Amino acid sequence: MAVHPSNPLRRLVFDTHPARMVVLAFAVTVTIGTTALALPVASADGTTAPLLTALFTATSAVCVTGLAVVDTGTYWSGFGEVVILVMMQAGGFGVMTLASLLALLIAGKLRLRMTLQAQAETRIGIGDVRQVLLRVGAITVVVESVTAVVLASRFYFGHDDPLGRSVYHGVFHSVAAFNNAGFGLRSDNLVQYAEDPWVLLPVSFAVILGGLGFPVIIELLRHRARRRATGRRSWSLHLKLTLWMSAVLLAGGTLLTLGLEWGNPGTLGPLGVDEKLLGAFFHSAVSRTAGFNATDIAAMEPATLLGTSVLMFIGGGSAGTAGGIKVTTFAVLGAAILAEVRGEPNSGVFRRRLAPHVLRQALTVALLGVGLVIVATLALLTLVDASTDAVLFEAVSAFGTVGLTAGLTYELPAAAQVILVALMFMGRVGPITLVSALALRERTRRYQHPEERPIIG
Repeated sequence: MAVHPSNPLRRLVFDTHPARMVVLAFAVTVTIGTTALALPVASADGTTAPLLTALFTATSAVCVTGLAVVDTGTYWSGFGEVVILVMMQAGGFGVMTLASLLALLIAGKLRLRMTLQAQAETRIGIGDVRQVLLRVGAITVVVESVTAVVLASRFYFGHDDPLGRSVYHGVFHSVAAFNNAGFGLRSDNLVQYAEDPWVLLPVSFAVILGGLGFPVIIELLRHRARRRATGRRSWSLHLKLTLWMSAVLLAGGTLLTLGLEWGNPGTLGPLGVDEKLLGAFFHSAVSRTAGFNATDIAAMEPATLLGTSVLMFIGGGSAGTAGGIKVTTFAVLGAAILAEVRGEPNSGVFRRRLAPHVLRQALTVALLGVGLVIVATLALLTLVDASTDAVLFEAVSAFGTVGLTAGLTYELPAAAQVILVALMFMGRVGPITLVSALALRERTRRYQHPEERPIIG
């Protein structure tokens, strides 16, 4: 039966602004995940999970955060864990991106509206949508498969886990790693593997690849093929900024963690030199987006928690599975500050001048992020009896969709859990996307007010 043009569902799908559709798609996916986790079959003891517990877990999975108010490996049944696994994959891949890819694979074509919605989520050009979606799907399958094989082999041969359990844990942790979710099936996450590079390094590399963003991975693959054919290498500014800033933050986080936690008996202190280097590298890699932990976060020095909060707030690459304000945003703000200090009229980086609207977007994303974290931290401080640094850590972890916790999340009251749910959702869909979706209307101003300069600083 044909759908009448006035049908509300048809108007919702085809007439809604792409940014609003992205937000709606994530909200619907969270609702589906909540409903599935609230079923008695989803809990290990066969009872119905509290609605808030199901909502928190579903939001954390869809928003690829990893924060949890219950022990994932013991509270949820196999069905519940599979639901979390599917939600992580859908959330990390992008709900509209996944829907577009499925439509492309099934029908062989995309409607213009779905193309625009996928473009709003992935930030790719309209002409490249079909090809990019297929490449994103292929990259996801390859990286997750390789990581799963390595982890399953290590669990089976190195830790004597049963074959079925090794395979299942390998697949679950590979999906969680590449999608930067941070969910673990053991009560201590990955602490028991703190000295095992065959577990921590594959997880780290999957986290780093997922955190770079799909546009960066696809461009690297394109330029590799082009360089073979022409012998030339031409990288875009986005690629350069993402790779350089990711490398700097990864190295800086490793050195910071190593220096501050070297003698801490609760974290890196008891380990050997090689294991300390491995632990510091792993913590730096996962701090910007993933949320796995191989050391006790609650035992870390306050300075380490503050440095980790900075890394979590910055996040990873754009249009990928990472959260935070993104490394390109941070780099653009740094370039603008440097240009202002030097007295230069324009800001630039890598011999490229940055457009004014790029700086405005970076300022908007950063300030909205700071505002959300501050408001959430103040609200949480009124609800929980904990130190400011611990509360701030949880708030930044939720906004950055990281999933690291200093042990506070398990003890949060219901109202505080709702605040973190809202933070995770806003952090995943992005402040600008959310604000654009909530805007009542768009308009273009056809006039300008007289210019005047207030005193700054």
